[in-house]
Amino acid sequence: MSGERQSNGGRSKGGGGGGKTSRADTAELLRTGCATFAELTGMEPESVISFAPREGGGWTLQVEVVELRRVPDTMSLLGSYELTLDADGGLTGYARKERYERGRADPRPRS
Repeated sequence: MSGERQSNGGRSKGGGGGGKTSRADTAELLRTGCATFAELTGMEPESVISFAPREGGGWTLQVEVVELRRVPDTMSLLGSYELTLDADGGLTGYARKERYERGRADPRPRS
């Protein structure tokens, strides 16, 4: 099933071999980057908040991870990390952008 999706989804409208990345390929690149981040930090991303292509190739991802589990779970500390990936999905860097409690409705940096 997924093999069929990849082969059909990998074709760009222009019919050429380069340029566009299929939805299945993009998902695999994001999974690869998140898996490498988890291996390096020991923190598994819970969700990808955003992702966007970078100028010159590659991707920038914003992921959310549990940094400290607490009871109740709404008091757990989460971190928002920015990951940079190369065009092959290899992790080239990461940085924590924010830390907040899960129960906080709208995470904003404190001044």
